[in-house]
Amino acid sequence: MFWEIAFTTLGGLGLFLFGIQIMASGMQKAAGDRFRRILEVLTNKPVIGVLTGIIVTILVQSSSTASVMVVGFANAGLMNLSQAISVIIGANVGTTVTAQLVSFEIWVIALPAIGIGALLNFFGVRRFQRYLGQTVLGLGLLFLGMITMSEGMSPLRDLDAFYDILMQFSRYPILGILAGAVFTALIQSSSAATGVIIALTTQDLIPFDSAVPLILGTNIGTSITAILAGIGANVAARRAAAAHVVFNVVGVILVLIFLGPFTSVIVETAEAVPRQVANTHTAFNVFNTLVFLVFLKYFNRLICYIIPGEDSKVDFGPKYLDARIMKTPAVAIGGAKQELLRMAGIAREMLDESMQVFLNKDLKKIKHIDQMEELIDGLEKEINVYLSELSQHSMSQQQTKMVGNLMSAANDLERIGDHAENIMQLGEMKTEERLPFTNVAQEEIIEFSTKIASMLNRAVIAFEHVDKDMAAEVATEDDEIDAQEKILRNKHIDRINTKLCHPAAGVIYLDLLSNLERVADHAKNIAELVLEE
Repeated sequence: MFWEIAFTTLGGLGLFLFGIQIMASGMQKAAGDRFRRILEVLTNKPVIGVLTGIIVTILVQSSSTASVMVVGFANAGLMNLSQAISVIIGANVGTTVTAQLVSFEIWVIALPAIGIGALLNFFGVRRFQRYLGQTVLGLGLLFLGMITMSEGMSPLRDLDAFYDILMQFSRYPILGILAGAVFTALIQSSSAATGVIIALTTQDLIPFDSAVPLILGTNIGTSITAILAGIGANVAARRAAAAHVVFNVVGVILVLIFLGPFTSVIVETAEAVPRQVANTHTAFNVFNTLVFLVFLKYFNRLICYIIPGEDSKVDFGPKYLDARIMKTPAVAIGGAKQELLRMAGIAREMLDESMQVFLNKDLKKIKHIDQMEELIDGLEKEINVYLSELSQHSMSQQQTKMVGNLMSAANDLERIGDHAENIMQLGEMKTEERLPFTNVAQEEIIEFSTKIASMLNRAVIAFEHVDKDMAAEVATEDDEIDAQEKILRNKHIDRINTKLCHPAAGVIYLDLLSNLERVADHAKNIAELVLEE
């Protein structure tokens, strides 16, 4: 009997989780991939941030996913702490929608929903019809999973030991909270954990008083995903993850203090125990949201106290491009050049950090490099659009030439960023696959990359100060770099042929040389722009 119960319950849980995943995927595609943009833009006011969190969580059908997205945005510098907290609060409310759905006795629609959803998904003419079918199919699988779990657990009614354990949760709520938290952390879904609890109440295996502590525990357990997402991230991301934990833990403590009155109110909201359980989940999160919105300012301070440190982040978007000064081309060109020099500084930092990933196996820098790559791509577009609009104004021949040079330099810097990202990826591959590099190869890489970093630095300095002598040195040095790259390439091929070097490591080494040599080519291009002025 044990194995029958275990397999049926696990199978039902699998269907439930798969149904949530399919439904979430369909809803996201039907709505368009706009919820990430929503998170970035519609969170300036706390109340709007809460509503945004609710909507996004309903779309992705997971507060854990929404919280991880928030942690990621905080890590990328797209959200401050107040914005992150408001969205996380809303996500906790949004996740209760699934519990409300499964608490109604509408499981009879499970198979029809699967059939209708499958037909729309496979035979829908338009994409929206297919995505809608996927959503309906997921909903049907979700209900089928609930039915299977409920039926699988029904034999437990005959086990006195199981019943005695569950009754302990009503006598000792802390045990129930811990059990709910651990179970939710293991399956990484508060919706699924709540679904299991509702399935237990459907079979009269657990009374309402025992279900309440379990529901409270699921809210704590769902924080584990945000904690995992915050590991190794910057201060802002760790604060967002901590806010999720503190929000739920403090909320559970507040409800425990008023547990008697709280359960008395919930009992009056519905007659069926499954409905009471779903209402408990919703009431807890709504109550918690109202409390934290009132004390949001103090909550921010508490999180900053718990996670101290300076919030270092990448500032996205241009700083020196001002459309209002385009009528004065000389000033506008100066602003564009400042933005370009800022872009050059980021490119140099990218190259330096990418080489640290490659040489020192410092994988923690990968997230920061990805952010800088995104910023460089954005700046290149912004600078070119700005300069294109500026070129429509009346300018001297020299100013027109300068605008063209700035656009060319922006393109070269963007390409340098691409090569730096390639180097980072090679370093990540080298580390993850534990590819051995000989001491000779390591020394050659250090010497070659140092020369190219110096060449890029001097090219940028020459561009900033219009130093033609330095620019000429850089342009001449590119021939030396090309010759050295060929020598290093031939040496390394000899090492591969004589089996002194691992073949897979040899491929990575040659790719690294190629990317570094291309960086030198773009540095030369920047230097030649100075010589042309």
